[in-house]
Order: sequence, then structure tokens, then C-alpha cells
Amino acid sequence: MQRRIFLTLMAAAVAASATLATAPMAQAADQVKIGFLVKQPEEPWFQDEWKFAEAAAKEKGFTLVKIGAPSGEKVMSAIDNLAAQKAQGFIICTPDVKLGPGIVAKAKADNLKMMTVDDRLVDGAGKPIEAVPHMGISAYNIGKQVGDGIAAEIKKRGWDMKDVGAIDVTYEQLPTAHDRTSGATDALVAAGFPKANIVMAPQAKTDTENAFNAANIALTKNPQYKHWVAYGLNDEAVLGAVRAAEGRGFKADNMIGIGIGGSDSALNEFKKPQATGFYGTVIISPKRHGEETSDLMYTWITQGKEPPLLTLTTGMLATRDNVESVRQQMGLASK
Repeated sequence: MQRRIFLTLMAAAVAASATLATAPMAQAADQVKIGFLVKQPEEPWFQDEWKFAEAAAKEKGFTLVKIGAPSGEKVMSAIDNLAAQKAQGFIICTPDVKLGPGIVAKAKADNLKMMTVDDRLVDGAGKPIEAVPHMGISAYNIGKQVGDGIAAEIKKRGWDMKDVGAIDVTYEQLPTAHDRTSGATDALVAAGFPKANIVMAPQAKTDTENAFNAANIALTKNPQYKHWVAYGLNDEAVLGAVRAAEGRGFKADNMIGIGIGGSDSALNEFKKPQATGFYGTVIISPKRHGEETSDLMYTWITQGKEPPLLTLTTGMLATRDNVESVRQQMGLASK
């Protein structure tokens, strides 16, 4: 009888011990708090990143703190705010990559783990801060996808490349823009497109109006081409070039523009009753950038496993014919 009581007590003690051992871990998991700072919270891309980050938070059971930080001052106060909320880490797309050293120092002072998304931080010399884990878009490879798509469509239409002009809507101030258009140019040239037929069209700002003005100048100076193609940093750059070409009589039959981003502007272009010179867009998915970065940060906080220092994603070419299929494959809801 005494032996049975002793065994029962021992079993209870073991059970209590196990409960105590697991309780702090469970409690810690419940208290994981991760910030997600974005530079333009009103933009659909960042809204989608947040949506997928929330999906990760729901699945893993952590608290996600979404913060819009459109200026350096707001970034710094947001990091302090996260520390005050007892968050353990944050993901950030900064409004200015040159803030890198300051952001890193602030995160360290507040004892917060950090990783960057979309835009990579640079140091005082303008070089990437490689010690901070980063998930970004392979700008050059996405540009190559654009160039390959344009080249394939030129060949499909049977155009003689010597009769085709290419409007390269540039914005050299932004490294991402430079890399995207360089990728597109290299892919076109590799496909046999004459480099002399590529016309640089610098835009003052990265919007449709400025792209329109830049493309208009390029078209005016080069009346010798029978057909035109266009590429640039984003959908807006290409839409500006397409509108400018339309003003010169180049419609869908004589114009191939491929943008980047899969923006609402691009989707609306595909919904028009008649096809336009805006042939396609390389859609980049916010799913990995929102969900996967949040998962990686959660694992880092709970298991001590640091994320890969560099992860680069690419996109998929969508046209009028396959846009819905591509969006579904990339985890994007119908619009």
C-alpha cells in the first residue's frame, strides 16, 4: 500500500515537473511580439505584405505590430515603441536605405532582432549591410524576365528587330531601377536586339506622368522605327510610355510594353475591352516577403536560428490571357 502511494506521489511530481518545464516555453511563445515596419503603408504592395504577415502570426500564435514609418524620425520612434511593448524583433522596409547604420544601432540598443525586406540597408559608404538578414527582389533577374518576354513577343509577331525601337524608361538615382532596366536591356541584346535601337528616356519621378514626358521625347527624336517596345522600373513607367506611343499612332499591334509589379493600373489595363500596347507585367508576390519573413523572425526569436543573410525572389510574367492564373499561383486574391 505504502509502495503504491509512493509511486503515485512520484508520478505526480514528475507530471508537475514536466508542466513547470514546459510552461515558460508556452508562455514565451504566447508573448512573442514582432513589428513589421513599412515605408508606404497606403500602398497595395505593403498592405499585402501585412496581410501575409498576419497569416503567419495567426498560424504561429504571435502578436504582429504593424507600423507605417514613412520618415527616418518615425522609424526611430517606432523601434523605441516596439521595445516599450516588449517586442523581440522587427522586419522593416525603410523609407531611406542610408538610414542603415542608425537603424542597426537603434535595434541593438533596444535589444531587438531585425531583418529587412524589399529595400536593403546600406552603410556610410553606400555598401549593403550584409550582417542584417534581408529578403529582397532580384531586380536584375526580374528585368531579364521583362527583356525575355519582350524578345519572345517580338519574334512571335515576326517583326524585324532592326525596325523596332526600345524605350528604356530610366531612373538611375534608384539602384533597383538601374538593375531592373539593365537586366531588361541585357536580355534583349542577348536575344539579338540591336543595342543602337535602345533609347534611354530618363524620368524625373517614378510615376506615369513623368514616364509619359520622357517617352514622348524619345519618340519625337526617333521617328524611324515602325514598332516600339518599352520597359522601366515599374508598371507606371511602362504605362507612361504606352500612352505616349498611342499619341503617335502606335497601338497594340505596334507596341509591346512590359511592366513590373502587377499593380492596379496594370490590372485595369488588362480589363479594357480592347488590348493596348501594355502587353504584360512581371508580378512580384508579397506573400514570401510578408509571410516568410515573419516566419523566419519567429523562428529566430523562439529557436535562436538566424534567417539566411540574403534571400532574393523573382516574379512571373502575366498578360491579358493568363493574369488571373498567375495571380492565383502567387497567392494573390482576384481583383
